[in-house]
Amino acid sequence: MKPSKGKPVPFIILDRDGVINYESHEYIKSPEEWLPIPGSLEAIATLNQAGYQVLIATNQSGLARGYFDLAMLEKIHAKLHAALHACGGTLTEIFFCPHHPADGCFCRKPQPGLFFQIRDKYALELKDVFFVGDSLCDVQAAKNAGCKPLLVLTGNGQKTRASYTGAHLPVFQDLAQVAEFVLHEK
Repeated sequence: MKPSKGKPVPFIILDRDGVINYESHEYIKSPEEWLPIPGSLEAIATLNQAGYQVLIATNQSGLARGYFDLAMLEKIHAKLHAALHACGGTLTEIFFCPHHPADGCFCRKPQPGLFFQIRDKYALELKDVFFVGDSLCDVQAAKNAGCKPLLVLTGNGQKTRASYTGAHLPVFQDLAQVAEFVLHEK
């Protein structure tokens, strides 16, 4: 099901750790540590097949902390791209914040800087874009940027749901359930 002529190409933005791959409190520092959550890559492929461009917006403070370097992050992302390609999916682009939380940068979620980079590069109306995350900073970033936040219970999602006190927040078991919802909302 491709978007009809004259309609803009739909975009969806995803967090990485805890949404696509398993979360690690010790950081994902190598390709060997990057392990996809079952069904997440297939969910991205399903979104692609329906005409969606899939972007990632992720905090990667492990760079600033010295846990890995940019070359290693590129290897981790190469594994992600290869695994996704094997499932028939693709990512349009990965945006990441390399800064330490103490740096106070504008691109580290919950700040909206990554989303504004995406908006400016792809000329998006963020109010029309879903952002899928598993943490409170993901939800806050989506709201700060004007996106439509969706919470998955994978990663830190259970803890986030238990502590979230804001307005209605759609909650899903995993990215596969999100894909089903998004395609019905189209």
